[in-house]
This record gives sequence, C-alpha cells and structure tokens, in this order.
Amino acid sequence: MWQTRGRHTGPAAPDVLRKHLQALKDAETVQDFMELPDTDTPEGETAFEARWLVAEEVTVRARLRLAEWSGPGQEWTLTAEAERPWDQRWPSPAGMFWSWEADTPWGNETVTGERFLATNPLPADDKELRRVLRGALRDAWTVHLVVHEAMTPDERGRRSLVPLLPPGLHHRVIEHRAAPHQLRTVNWALKESGVEVPRGGALVLPGTPAPADYDAVDYSVRSVFLDGTHPTELLEAVRRFAALPRPLPEDADAALTALREEWQLLTPEEELARERELVAMYKEALEAMTESRDLYREAAEHAHEALAAFREAAAEAGEPRQAPARKSGSPFQQLGRTLERFKETTKGLRPMASATPAARVESPDQDRTTGATGTGGDEPEVTDR
Repeated sequence: MWQTRGRHTGPAAPDVLRKHLQALKDAETVQDFMELPDTDTPEGETAFEARWLVAEEVTVRARLRLAEWSGPGQEWTLTAEAERPWDQRWPSPAGMFWSWEADTPWGNETVTGERFLATNPLPADDKELRRVLRGALRDAWTVHLVVHEAMTPDERGRRSLVPLLPPGLHHRVIEHRAAPHQLRTVNWALKESGVEVPRGGALVLPGTPAPADYDAVDYSVRSVFLDGTHPTELLEAVRRFAALPRPLPEDADAALTALREEWQLLTPEEELARERELVAMYKEALEAMTESRDLYREAAEHAHEALAAFREAAAEAGEPRQAPARKSGSPFQQLGRTLERFKETTKGLRPMASATPAARVESPDQDRTTGATGTGGDEPEVTDR
C-alpha cells in the first residue's frame, strides 16, 4: 500500500487530472481510469480511479480524492494498493495522476506547505523556522529530512537529494535545508522531540507518532557532502525509515477502506465475477427465506392441530366454550362502570316505604289493657311500637 497527501494551489485541478490521465491511457501507460459520479462522492469533492501494471504483471489500483482546502486550491489524498508488497522502485502513483513540472501547482505538502522534489530552505525568521519544524514533527503522512549546510553550497550542492531516492519515495519525502548559521536555532526547535541535527550532517525526523523502532542515532548522518557526490549513507537511512511500520492517520485509514470496498473501475472479468457473487448471495438469501417460510408453515399447522384437539377435549368434557371477555376503556372508565353496577345493586337492598299513614303513638301512661280488650264491639287498637 502507498499513500501520500498534497495540495493543489492552482485552479481547475480536475481538468488537469483528466487531461493527464487520458494522455497516459492513450500511451497505454495506464490501463484505464474513471471519474466517479457526483452521487458517489461527498459534496464539494471529486474522486478519480486509475489502474495500471508494474513489473509487467502486478496490478496497481489507485484512487485520488480532491477536497476543499481552507486556502486557495484543493487538497488531494492519494491511496494505491498493489497485488504484491509495495516495491519502492515502482513508479510513484502521484506521477500517474499528475504531470510533474518545476513549477507544478500540485506538488505542495499540506502541513508545512513545502514542495516535493525540491530543496526547501528553512525560513530566516526564527519564529517561522520553529513553526515549520514543529509542523514537520507532527506530520504523519510525509517523511521529513533536515540537511545542514556546513558551508554555502555551489550549484551542484543546491540540488535536491530526493530525486536520488527510488521513484516510490519521490512524493513522500520533503527535504529541508538549514543554512550554516541556523544549526543552533534548528536544534533548539527540535529539543522537545529529543533529536538534533549533526553539524554538516542530516537527520530523518521521527514524525508523530514516531515508529516503535525509531532511534535518532540510526537515522542521522554525521557528514553530507553537498558537492554532487552520491550520499549513499543518507539515502539508505531514508529508505530504512520509510519501510518502518507506522500507524495510519485517521484519514489515511478511511481512504484505504474506501479504495478496497468502494472500487468501481472494474475489468470485464471483474464485473463478471462480481455479478456471480451477487447471484450466489441472492440464491443463498432466497433459500434462507424459503426455509423460513416452510418452518413457519409447519409451525402454523402444528398450532392448528393442537387447537382442534383442545376444542374436541373441551366438547367431550361438556364445558361450554366461551370467548374471553374483552377489556376495553381506561381503568377510570372501568372503575366508573363498576360503581354504577354497585349502585344498581344497592337500590334493591333499601326498605320499602309504608303505604298507610304512620300510626298514632300512645302516651306512655295510657292503660295498655284497655287497648288490648276494647269495648263496645269496636276493633282492638294496635299501637305501633
């Protein structure tokens, strides 16, 4: 897998990509490419996919995403994956999407703003110098190399050392140059990270987070001769650092997942294989649905048989089948109906009122015997006690 990120500072970045990819397809350098539809990309973004061969038989699939940038231009993220472990001698995927020129607007790194394949002198202002180096230390996308010039180099010494690296590292390494009088300021800015640049030498910065096996001694070079000679020791240190396993940044992980799971630039053979996979998946789903339907039907038949047997047993026992009472209404309504029934029931328990006027009540000192026997044939008087 190969990844990098950069910034295109000019206008019409999609047009530049279309033109260059079409030229490479016409030259058969790129097998095919496509621009993803707007419906498959977030709003304000553009994505391109391309496929080519390396080492005559290894297929490389790559996706470049263009997103909005806070400043002028657009930010681009490039992720490529091969069928075999990545070889640094293979061409840079960035060169498959962009055409390289000395002043090309796409060749800027995003954190520090420095350029690929160029010597980037550190700012003369100390504050700006510290800002650039701190940005280089926290960059997780790019390898940053700091070279100290022991003396002012000539024309040959001012050439960038990055083109001497394998092609796969051309757009993953940023070279910073420190002037002879800037060494103390540089090492002061790097003090918090626990590393320093040797006088007249170079250092590969650890980045954030630093690889588990990083040791500043292993990735620093005591002397770098900027006279046109081949800096073998320095180039080997950069290659070894680039090969170290490092955790992917969050955005890089998402880009790799999108490349693997949302790839759309398929060959006819790949399209046929994908359709066969879909047919097999639909077949499995249909078989599962059919099996579930049969199981449901069998369960329903068993339930009907059990219900019929229950009804027959109830009929033989002479028990009437009654439908369960349905409860309706709220608890307050049910309570109201219960009180109404209780009220109707209590009406029947009240004593009936007498149809005749109330009898006269005798005085307590009246002769009771007289009332009991009566005289002159009249009906005996009954006193209502």
